[in-house]
Amino acid sequence: MDQEQVVMEIIVNAGEARSLCFEALQQARKGEFEIARENIKRSRECINKAHLTQTQLIELDQGEGKVPMTLVMVHAQDHLMTTIVVQELATEMLEVHLKLDSQQREHDALVSKLQTVDV
Repeated sequence: MDQEQVVMEIIVNAGEARSLCFEALQQARKGEFEIARENIKRSRECINKAHLTQTQLIELDQGEGKVPMTLVMVHAQDHLMTTIVVQELATEMLEVHLKLDSQQREHDALVSKLQTVDV
């Protein structure tokens, strides 16, 4: 695989992971938690593919400057790193939505129970 293909592989996988994370956030907001979890899982798989490609590039370079640094290479690295942060934050936000949903259900159950109590 030539350098351009490697860079595109990183960008494509990181881009797919980012899209899946934002879809997961939208689904979590709607209460579609299983779908959101699945998209977070799929985003991790995409990030892993991009990271593996990045690792191969680093191994090829061996810290000796064998791989020429281009603007598109920097863009690919930046895209991957920001996507990793997005994925971590999306995972945390999913947990927040799950907790809020659980608390809302507890609240609703308590209100329902109180409404049936004779005063």
